[in-house]
Amino acid sequence: MYHNPVMLQESLEGLSLREGGTYADLTFGGGGHSRAILSALKGGRLIALDQDPEAHAHAPLDDRLTMVHGNFRYITQYLRYLKAIPLDGILADLGISSHQIDEGRRGFSTRTDARLDMRMDPQMTSDAARVVNEYTVEALEAVFRNYGELPSARKLSASIIRIRAERPIATTGDLVLAVKPFTPSGQEHKFLAQVFQALRIAVNDEIEALKEMLLQVPSLLKPGGRLVVIAYHSLEDRLVKHFMRSGNFEDKPEADFYGNRSLPFRLITRKAVVPTAQEITRNNRARSARLRVAERI
Repeated sequence: MYHNPVMLQESLEGLSLREGGTYADLTFGGGGHSRAILSALKGGRLIALDQDPEAHAHAPLDDRLTMVHGNFRYITQYLRYLKAIPLDGILADLGISSHQIDEGRRGFSTRTDARLDMRMDPQMTSDAARVVNEYTVEALEAVFRNYGELPSARKLSASIIRIRAERPIATTGDLVLAVKPFTPSGQEHKFLAQVFQALRIAVNDEIEALKEMLLQVPSLLKPGGRLVVIAYHSLEDRLVKHFMRSGNFEDKPEADFYGNRSLPFRLITRKAVVPTAQEITRNNRARSARLRVAERI
């Protein structure tokens, strides 16, 4: 399959599809979630976004589906153009698609020695090679510490600076060799996954894009409309949790003069929903997924 959709049934239950409703899948990917929404939805309309043009080739033929090539940080702009506001539900699966990982030339995986790319949208000008070869040691450290949660971020960054002074770190193989001295024995796969994840998040500005998207959601959903988000990184999940609970990223509910709190959402999931053991066995890439659902008040 092009992509195995994570927590598919839980996502559909979270959306609580309404007959004739209008929905948005902000991360089409392989289309698994979108296909399931269309199969379960009576009438209605689905707007699906993806910034990777390769994903669009896998869109099903359905008159109710409108595909948009773009980043979900511009969701309001797209929906206004399509006259699709307000929505009955929004789904965002923040994970990278299986196809992007398996397609070695994209540079997302350690399994193939390819150019350091990692761009979700190939039209972007900056790629992972630029991050690795041009960022300062402080900027690199912030990337590895914040996005990869690597304790060795400082030493790792300093080593990359020394190596690139002699020769460019141009491929995934070059990067694997550059970080090899810091790779814990027996934890090679986990360590490299964290390194590559950190660079991917930095290249695609994923955290800021997520914040911008979430801030737009309250004005896009009808009262009673659902927001479903699947996150794979603790920083992403924390932002989603705080925003759903408080309407901001600091997790501090705003109050009026009288102390009455103004909350945009009602939590449907008090705690994050995690994949079943059976799903993780079928699809190991689901192991870090955390699903949260909130309803617009």
